[in-house]
Amino acid sequence: MSHSRATRRDFLKTQAAAAAVGAAPYFLSSRQASANESANDRPVIGCIGVGSMGSGDARAHASHGDIVAVCDVDSRRAEKAKHDGRIGKGKADAYGDYRRVLERNDIDVVSIVTPDHWHIKPAIEALQAGKHVFIQKPLTLTLEENQLIRNACDKYKDLVFFIGTQQRSDAGKFMRAVNMVQKGLLGEIKKITVGINGGPKGGPFRKTDPPKELDWEMWLGQAPKVDYIDKRCHYQFRWWYEYSGGKFTDWGAHHVDIATWAIEHDKQGMGPTEIDGTDANHPVPFEDGYPTVDDCYNTAHDYAIKCKFPNGIEMIVDSRSPNGILFEGTKGRIFVNRGKITGQPIEENWDEGKYTDEDRTRLYKGKPHEGHKNNFYRCIREGGLPVSDVYSHVQALHTCHLCAIAARLGRTIRWDPKQEKIVGDEQAAAFFAREQRKGYEIPRV
Repeated sequence: MSHSRATRRDFLKTQAAAAAVGAAPYFLSSRQASANESANDRPVIGCIGVGSMGSGDARAHASHGDIVAVCDVDSRRAEKAKHDGRIGKGKADAYGDYRRVLERNDIDVVSIVTPDHWHIKPAIEALQAGKHVFIQKPLTLTLEENQLIRNACDKYKDLVFFIGTQQRSDAGKFMRAVNMVQKGLLGEIKKITVGINGGPKGGPFRKTDPPKELDWEMWLGQAPKVDYIDKRCHYQFRWWYEYSGGKFTDWGAHHVDIATWAIEHDKQGMGPTEIDGTDANHPVPFEDGYPTVDDCYNTAHDYAIKCKFPNGIEMIVDSRSPNGILFEGTKGRIFVNRGKITGQPIEENWDEGKYTDEDRTRLYKGKPHEGHKNNFYRCIREGGLPVSDVYSHVQALHTCHLCAIAARLGRTIRWDPKQEKIVGDEQAAAFFAREQRKGYEIPRV
């Protein structure tokens, strides 16, 4: 790269200023971006976590900028990404420690696609290092982490922080459903059923030595030190509360997010006040909210969690309904998932003339509707909040984490959304945060 990082940033700021005074926007699409900008003005990108999802994201990032670094605690994955002709092209540097990516002054953007318990620490450190951040969902592991990352984004407002909840960019289904709810076309919403499937059962699994290509100590990070089980690692980390929230945060980060957005409870101080976890089952015995065995999947596999909101809406987050979101109002009901949007209001086009380009721009926070990652890079160039912003995502994840806590304890818990505290239950309140292993503490900014 012949331009310095500062030069690129000055260029981007100039483009944002021009757009602010009515000049033609610099980027209209990723294809036009590639044609219009010189190679020296393309963002320089580092990718932290390049497994299956991380590599897929990296290939998409490569159409917007130049990937110069890839990183994974599994050296096989790092090397594969380095030599992938759509990612590193054999020219990117491969690392096993994400800090080597963050310390590089030539990198403008980092993509973080790691297990859930490894999201917030590198994300906050990336902001501290002056990088724009793309990060996969679910953003956090705990309620406390919600506050920590929101505080960091407040401090570094000049940097774009974007979450990979791609359903927010689906104009034909999810955005249409959100618009229909927000415009009152279904009447007053009374009930929302969020079907997120149940987690798998599995185990007992055999404990072995970790493969030589994997830095198991680093993979564990803030989580407790335990023996290696291959089913704890890579994709299967989702089914262990030590590293994730199971389906509550896996699919919940998508569907609860859309539901929260639609009913406009995506702002700080809002959310459910009562979360009933009495109808929840786990694949192993639990005591005081913790699994009593350490060699089996432990996240909930069968449940129907009832969340009550102050405005009278009941949101049921369950494993038994079809995957998707059912909105039920006083005038009508619709169901939406990644494959379809159905219901009488859809078949009869109740939103005809009421779902326009202006509506899509409104939902996109003033930006033109386009591909998900296009929105991220547009915001880097023009400023403004992306469609998948930290503030709304945190609100959805409050509900997801509360569902998991209520399910683990098997009882109803109460949440004060203004103070962001679990109230009247010291044991439940203790799940607000968790102890981080020495050397893996999350920065407070």
